[in-house]
Amino acid sequence: MFDWVVKYLGFLKHVPVLPHVFDALLKLTSLLTNKNLPDYIDEIETEVLSWQHTHVSAHKYGGLQFNINTTELGHIHGNGLLDILLNREQKFLLMKQYPVQDHHIFKNSGWISFWIKTMEDKQTAVALLRYVYDLKIPSPDLRPRRVKDLETL
Repeated sequence: MFDWVVKYLGFLKHVPVLPHVFDALLKLTSLLTNKNLPDYIDEIETEVLSWQHTHVSAHKYGGLQFNINTTELGHIHGNGLLDILLNREQKFLLMKQYPVQDHHIFKNSGWISFWIKTMEDKQTAVALLRYVYDLKIPSPDLRPRRVKDLETL
């Protein structure tokens, strides 16, 4: 359903509030199909908010957006789809090593998508967000983790 709506009704994302209503419906549907998903998303939010200079906001097209200062780290839609923007080199590196996919809409970009369905997926999502966080920390001295850290999952 999600892919169909995005493909054929995506133009409606520009109608104020409608993306947030759609995301709320995604959350409701997800609650019925995967009762643990809201907990996973809450746990991801709690973890990311424990990192310095992070905060959350509503994503412009629905979902929960994670930010470091004024820069987006990624966002999770109500159905558990995590979207993260990387440069193309980082994207292809992660796509070779981890179960991430081309973005569900912007295939030829730096965006990746990752479905959160299980506890293991939640842990991978946190590691992916941490990877992006470490890349975007203002000071190079504060970037201790790299892709190698994802290998522990």
